[in-house]
Amino acid sequence: MPQEEDIRTNYSRMILLFPGRHQLLTNFQFQYIADLLSKGEPTKDIDGNIVQTSGVIDALVFAVTSANHSNTRRNPLPFYLRALAIQEFADRFHIPAYIYGIDDVGNLGSFASYTIKRIRHESEGMFDLTPANTLVLCSTPVLEMYKTLGFTILPAELTDRTTWKHSTRLPWDIVETIAGDDRWETNLEVHQYMHSSSFDVWKKYKLASKVQLLFKDRMISEDGDITGTRDYNTYVRQMDTIAELKYTETASYIRPGRIGDIGCAVGSWIKLACRDERLRESDFYGIEVARHLFDICQQRKHNGEFKNPFVFFSQRNAVTGLVFDKESMNTIHTSSLTHEIESYGSRQDLLAFIKNRFEELTHGGVWINRDVVGPENKYTRVLMHLAKNDGIHSDVDKTFSTREELAHHLNGLSTYGRFLRFAKDFRKHEGYTLEYRMRELEGKELVELSLSDACEFMSRKDYTDNWESEMHETFTFWSIEEWKGELEKAGFIVRPESQAYTNAWIVDNRLVGKAELFEEESGALKRLPYPVTNMIVIAEKQ
Repeated sequence: MPQEEDIRTNYSRMILLFPGRHQLLTNFQFQYIADLLSKGEPTKDIDGNIVQTSGVIDALVFAVTSANHSNTRRNPLPFYLRALAIQEFADRFHIPAYIYGIDDVGNLGSFASYTIKRIRHESEGMFDLTPANTLVLCSTPVLEMYKTLGFTILPAELTDRTTWKHSTRLPWDIVETIAGDDRWETNLEVHQYMHSSSFDVWKKYKLASKVQLLFKDRMISEDGDITGTRDYNTYVRQMDTIAELKYTETASYIRPGRIGDIGCAVGSWIKLACRDERLRESDFYGIEVARHLFDICQQRKHNGEFKNPFVFFSQRNAVTGLVFDKESMNTIHTSSLTHEIESYGSRQDLLAFIKNRFEELTHGGVWINRDVVGPENKYTRVLMHLAKNDGIHSDVDKTFSTREELAHHLNGLSTYGRFLRFAKDFRKHEGYTLEYRMRELEGKELVELSLSDACEFMSRKDYTDNWESEMHETFTFWSIEEWKGELEKAGFIVRPESQAYTNAWIVDNRLVGKAELFEEESGALKRLPYPVTNMIVIAEKQ
């Protein structure tokens, strides 16, 4: 067996590089590598050339890609569990094996080159992989990047490079089989293809139930996010800017003990709660499904930004199940989350979310829910007067290839022009049609529409940076009285402090002089007050 210094300095032999996400390993992969290392016949590369591998491979290097991702459909397993299975798998060969995690860097055309450089860096120079000293084992389109760099590719399962036909099932096929079978441990197909090293890890750490939950989730993308059209730089700035307001509104309702913030974004609310002397003995649990935001939470914790050391973050989806143990939490906080469940999921998802929070609270515990809300009389027809002198109202339907170009165009539209664009875009992908008509009364050009649609526009008209994302969302689906009714059905007592209110800042900075509401009374216009925009609901489990 070669020593590390031999591998570092002597390239008379070869390294076998095996890149992949490696969520599980297969019996085929094991036998293929075993055959490469045996004294049998030479193998063929991707071009049909004979490659001598017997007795010339010194080490096996696993490059585990997307190592910084976990708890998503595309990458359900964390790196350390993948590495455990790989190590047990590789220990059965007679050559040393090395495992290196390669972080996801997006859709990078030079990802193969990046992987090679990462391995050199992580191995402290022990592995400087080149086409002269390395064979690459790969059967997916990723091989083209290594081929471009001049590496010899061993095809493994791949039989036809033009159609990407394979001779056997790939590892991800088995992941999908497990995801759809609650009795996966006795599934003959799983046993036929899945190597025992992966089977043991999946069984020991109960990974199948997690994967099954992830695959059942309709809201979250395969990379663990609700929407792919959100600009997180803008979003993070917004979260930090309003954190003080959110905490001030909710602080007096917090019960000390185990405190959870679901949809914690970048951890701003928890950061402020950690400074509250009343909560110095409390433990804090932040739950965030979006990978990008979860990573920021972890980095903030590493930076020491939380005064209380008992702060824990998890990347989980609270819609599809419990994220805390039953009857374990004294306080659960959510902010600007429940409307996203209704928007990107379904009404049943929202009702399940409410039920799950009730299950998680201890008796006397509270769920503090701060979010947008609809008016009580949302189906009433109203008349809306919109400013036309604050921009243009031509080319409102113009399309753009980038978010930035669209935002620039929207910022140049008048309030009236922006409404015309809103009416076209609002929840069109969900099949919604915003019905309105133009009217003239008392010398004013007015838009007649439902109060609900008017509220949707007024609340969203200035969100130009994330316009495409915002157009999927609905704010007015329930009034606060409807919220109270659904919470009481789930078993909650709604505290009298719960209220809907009109955000004065929004009125003063976004609505006055831009949009006004009227009703018609005896042929004349009667000015209406600006409707409610937000709510805070305190739901107690008794």
